[in-house]
Amino acid sequence: MIEYYIWMLLWFVTYAVGAVLYEIYIVHMFQQNSYKPREYREWMQVHSNVGRLLGKSLYAAIAIPLVLVGSTGCLVAACVMNGMTIWVNKPRTAKKPLVYTMRVKRMLITTAALYLIGVLLSLAAGGYWQRACKCILLILFLLQPFFILLVNWINHPLEQAIDRHYVQDAARILREMPKLTVIGVTGSYGKTSVKYFLNTLLSSQYNVLQTPGNYNTTLGVVRTIREQMKPFHEIFLCEMGAREVGDIKEICDLVHPDHGIITSIGPQHLQSFHTIENIIGTKFELADAIPASGKVFLNYDNPYIRGHRIAKNIVSYGTTGEDVAYRAYDIEVSPNGSTFKMKEEEGGEVVFHTRLVGTHNVQNIAGAIAVAHTLGIPMEKLRYPVKQLESVPHRLQLIKQNGRIILDDSYNSNKNGFKAALDTLAMFRELRILMTPGMVELGEKQYDENKEAGVYAADKCDYAVLVGKEQTRPIQDGLLEASFPKSKMIVVDTLQEAFQMVNAIPDERLKIVLIENDLPDNYA
Repeated sequence: MIEYYIWMLLWFVTYAVGAVLYEIYIVHMFQQNSYKPREYREWMQVHSNVGRLLGKSLYAAIAIPLVLVGSTGCLVAACVMNGMTIWVNKPRTAKKPLVYTMRVKRMLITTAALYLIGVLLSLAAGGYWQRACKCILLILFLLQPFFILLVNWINHPLEQAIDRHYVQDAARILREMPKLTVIGVTGSYGKTSVKYFLNTLLSSQYNVLQTPGNYNTTLGVVRTIREQMKPFHEIFLCEMGAREVGDIKEICDLVHPDHGIITSIGPQHLQSFHTIENIIGTKFELADAIPASGKVFLNYDNPYIRGHRIAKNIVSYGTTGEDVAYRAYDIEVSPNGSTFKMKEEEGGEVVFHTRLVGTHNVQNIAGAIAVAHTLGIPMEKLRYPVKQLESVPHRLQLIKQNGRIILDDSYNSNKNGFKAALDTLAMFRELRILMTPGMVELGEKQYDENKEAGVYAADKCDYAVLVGKEQTRPIQDGLLEASFPKSKMIVVDTLQEAFQMVNAIPDERLKIVLIENDLPDNYA
């Protein structure tokens, strides 16, 4: 009997450890989906994610009948199953680790409280009811992907109250700085790069605060204001991200931007926006918020932006078209960077040098120059800060590594960015290798967009190393359709394997490896 209770205790302990690890994973995925129930449910509906969730709870499911039998031998087997559950749910290195914010901690506390009630009922009950409670605990384990939605619903009133307090405090700070110039930066892609470029250029003359990293949600902006805004700041660069209609407007209602720049529009996050028209309308929520005294800087290389008419003070920029106010031209790209020219309002030319590669990087720099020059910094004075610009990590970042050159463009790939990166790869004369798992979050267009990328890549690379057999099927089809040699198309399961295959390619030429996209943790 003593042995039975020891195994029973061990079952509870191993069950608890497995449940905690699984819950941490679920909370991580909920955070990756911006704490939004709709996006999280859509993520769960993806076939690969269903399989992953089943795999993480499989051994717990096997343990259910073993625990109900109640014998010592079955409890031992159930403990072994719990051990396997712990193994498959053990924390792994994430590209974007779980951030233990106060919200996450509150979710974990609420979850623990609900489970504790279940455990106490199980311990207190006897006979049939004790077995029923054990079964309920294990079923709860299997239902944790849905259980997190209940926890979020329970905490929702508290979270709303806390968020309102933080937003009101941030609004108060901004009201106390009437001379602060706020510049909103948004776009389907390129907004983070432009924000960093603007920070470097404007800092040559002004005290600038920018939202750090990917703090581009309302609460990310609020946190930046409350923690970093100081009375001496003159300009606030506010990156504005969006996954749903109204997200940009919500940020604008808080910060009231004086100027805005829209870097691009494309089918990014179509899974949540559903239509390109919704994306266009959401990005132009920034333009709608700009006062009559402000200016809206628009990338006229982008057809969606050029084709959307607004009654505002528009300042256009880009690399094509004679009607563009700030145009970069005569672009030359090499492994050492890029050189381009821009005209001043007086008609003179200014030559800029940058360590960055790629036409789309030059395009983003042109946008930053347009804003900085409009705000009073002479073109000639901008030459040095442009030369000092550094690649934004994982956005066509040139890295010299172990006798090869890495073009790291692994952050959130999209159709236009993919093509721009391939164009850059094509400029090299060395051995050109594309490494990619393809693009995600494109909804019903995912196959077509990836196949189109495969067709486009066929004459831009010498080898294609594709990560994920099924994930990259559209790219494989596109490459083969464009007569790319099947012998030079390598399909692997992981990024680590991909690098091993790159090292094994029998060619003595310098290897230029373009890493296009690295799937986020909720897809990888």
